[in-house]
Formats: sequence, C-alpha cells, structure tokens
Amino acid sequence: MTSRAPRLDRLVEAAARVRDRAYAPYSRYRVGAALETESGRIFVGCNVENASYGATVCAERNAVAQMVAAGEDRPLACAVVTGGASPGTPCGICRQVLFEFADDMPIAMVAVSGRRRTRHDTTLTQLLPAAFRLRARKR
Repeated sequence: MTSRAPRLDRLVEAAARVRDRAYAPYSRYRVGAALETESGRIFVGCNVENASYGATVCAERNAVAQMVAAGEDRPLACAVVTGGASPGTPCGICRQVLFEFADDMPIAMVAVSGRRRTRHDTTLTQLLPAAFRLRARKR
C-alpha cells in the first residue's frame, strides 16, 4: 500500500457519502467528489443537474468551488464516486479545472453497485496528458 492510499481511502468515503445528496433527476447518474488540500481539510461536492443541461454542475467542480470559497487552492488528492459497474472518470472540463490548481495528484475513481465497489486509481496527468495553462500560478 502506498503512502497516498490512506488519503485516497478517506476521500472515497467522503465522496460516497456526498454522492447520496446529488441532484440528478434527469440522468439518475449521481456523482460525489472529494478533495483533500495541503491543510488537511476535505472539500466535497456532488453533481447538480438542471433542466437546461448546460447549467448542470459536476461534482468535481462543486468540490473545487467549496475549496476556493474556503480560501484554499492546493488540492493534494481527489476521489470520484459514481454508480454502475465500472468507475466513471472526471469529464474533460473537470480535468482542466482540477489542473488549474494542481499539476498532478492521485485520483481514485470508484463505482458503487449495491454493496460492490470497483476502484481504479490514477493521476491527473494520466487523465489529462495535454493540459494547458494560460499563466503561471502564484504559489
């Protein structure tokens, strides 16, 4: 087990809990996400759908918004929990939003189907190998 595994395990549990609060009346595809920052705080988000699909906000971006609203900007790891047989990955927009705040970080993707969980661990760089940045971040 790597040193990042316990962090990811905690994030998976937080993402699974918040997934239950997702507002997904159209797709029925509930998603929960959790980020841990350098300070050790965990920020969660769930997807919130809208009748005009373009106004839907993903779980990962909601977690990032919570992090920024709390005055933080340095995520160290992320977990995304979906339903189904295989884990869902963050969408392209969410990948780029995560990259805005972290060059790379471990990401656990988990699918929940009844009592069964299927997990795949990866990194942001593996999910978004050609990310771009308009300007250097202030650190």
